[in-house]
Amino acid sequence: MSPQPGLADSLERLGTETAFTVLARARQLEAEGRDVIHLEIGEPDFGTPPHICEAAFEAMRSGETGYCPSAGIPTLREAAAAYLSNSRNLEIPAERIVVGTGAKPFLFFTVLAVCNPGDEVIYPDPGFPIYESAIRFAGATPVALPLIEDRDFSFDPADLESRLTPNTKLVILNSPENPTGGVIGAGDLEQTARLLSESGAWVLSDEVYARIQYDGAFRSIASQDGLIDRTVLLDGLSKTYSMTGWRCGFASVPEPLVEPLVRFFVNSTSCVPPFVQAAGVTALTGPQDAPAAMVEEFRRRRDMVVAGLNELPGVTCRTPAGAFYAFPNVKGTGIPAAELAERLLEEAGVAVLAGTAFGAVATDNLRLSYASSFESLERAIERIGAFLKTA
Repeated sequence: MSPQPGLADSLERLGTETAFTVLARARQLEAEGRDVIHLEIGEPDFGTPPHICEAAFEAMRSGETGYCPSAGIPTLREAAAAYLSNSRNLEIPAERIVVGTGAKPFLFFTVLAVCNPGDEVIYPDPGFPIYESAIRFAGATPVALPLIEDRDFSFDPADLESRLTPNTKLVILNSPENPTGGVIGAGDLEQTARLLSESGAWVLSDEVYARIQYDGAFRSIASQDGLIDRTVLLDGLSKTYSMTGWRCGFASVPEPLVEPLVRFFVNSTSCVPPFVQAAGVTALTGPQDAPAAMVEEFRRRRDMVVAGLNELPGVTCRTPAGAFYAFPNVKGTGIPAAELAERLLEEAGVAVLAGTAFGAVATDNLRLSYASSFESLERAIERIGAFLKTA
């Protein structure tokens, strides 16, 4: 027999999301008859609002089921431009909006569009694992920017300054942040803007949780003087409107990057289905009571979860300012976080993620998604408490 064909070396640089690995194991346990509480996946447990679904149905009934422009249909680009302009206090023309199959492609395509092998990319740690995966796959050099628990999981701008070099090609920011729920404070944001404006780097600001911030007004780095022209301002429908499976994201893109990013979409997914985009127009321009109600329910869950975690032996948890994640420190339990996450699933039936799934910094933390029912969260805290008392 001839030897088996090999695989590309670049696959060694391509990471994954541990959340899906844990989800698969949790599903396997459920198939075996175990009861598992899912706190591992970052997905709102609310349905897509009916009026948004109806917009998609109507578009399909009207025949909007074929190809459409790769950059997005004009009505969604216009709606997204207005939405980002109004919410970020900017003036963004529709021509600067690119629509994609969720937010993830923008992470990959931005890195691929601006970075050559050896260029440095600064990204948050702990952070969404696809950041580092995209950087390494492109052959660029990842430079981790630690998020500090004592700063409510924001970074120190002086630390960012020390990591900026002439080789820095891109800086990735995420606020509100996954996995910690941290938010970059106003003062830190201003200092960061000054540093970035003096650098030669592009900026990718991941703002998919912008509408899920509990206290104070949301602030975007792109709103700082001059930064909109070097910032890929990334948002989407998944989190705000409970549309994770619809796969529709959008970004305000600096003019030199519009054509390159569109070219990536032409070469990969062609376009977001037009009936999905029609639903996106309705989401952005229609009633906003469903997202507001969802955030208030997340606030209620957050307060209960944080209070419950802080009552557990050896556990401390800061109050997240945004998103729907708690990121407790479990060092005091005496059980390494990675081991604790595994044992909670296997022995207590609670699926959570270890902080190490999000980088090298958070070795003492777990991530719990409170995008689950209030009752399920109460049961999860009870199970974790019972486990810790006997572990």
